[in-house]
Amino acid sequence: MFLGHFGAGFGAKSIAPQVSLGWLFAAAQFVDLLWPTLLLAGIERVRIEPGATAVTPLVFEHYPVSHSLLAVAGWSLAVAAVYLALKRDRRGALVLAALVASHWFLDAIVHQPDLPLYPGSATLVGLGAWSSHAVSLAIELPLFAAGAWLYARSTRPVDATGRWAWAALVAFLLFVHAGNLLGPPPPGTGAIAWVGQAQWLLVLWAFWADNHRRPATLAESR
Repeated sequence: MFLGHFGAGFGAKSIAPQVSLGWLFAAAQFVDLLWPTLLLAGIERVRIEPGATAVTPLVFEHYPVSHSLLAVAGWSLAVAAVYLALKRDRRGALVLAALVASHWFLDAIVHQPDLPLYPGSATLVGLGAWSSHAVSLAIELPLFAAGAWLYARSTRPVDATGRWAWAALVAFLLFVHAGNLLGPPPPGTGAIAWVGQAQWLLVLWAFWADNHRRPATLAESR
């Protein structure tokens, strides 16, 4: 899943308006931000198999550190602890923990059965929505649209950057998703890892855009 995770990040702003969208994006996509580094280090493995599913040619062979349910639970606590230590915001920390955890459950909807419950688990989870373009889009696009709508409803721009930077981010995410669906398979696993690292730029973009917006109640009181 791609758009659905970012939709969750957008939507969480309505629950935790004090938390920057950058933090929300980082939490929602945390395990996919971690995975490229583990891939480059040889700790986790993926192979490219065109036609493996309708949506992605990637076969996730081994990724228990980033994508097992037990590991994701640990990462959710770690992200929440870091945020709590920095911001002293318990509500925000809980929302971030929930976002990190949500990644596994959203992935479980679209992945083939390849998500382990814990490192070494013989039980692998996945409902396989990636077997159909139509089914995948019917899941991801509404999640993303609902999240973007909640974000727009919950915040107000304070200047022109706040008006356009987040909208450009929405458009760019849709463009990337279209490229993932319609483009050729990646040339190699190294390319996958480095493109995955580039997702940190989306987190920075979210921090920047959100810094030019305010929670709706605060903006309207001014």
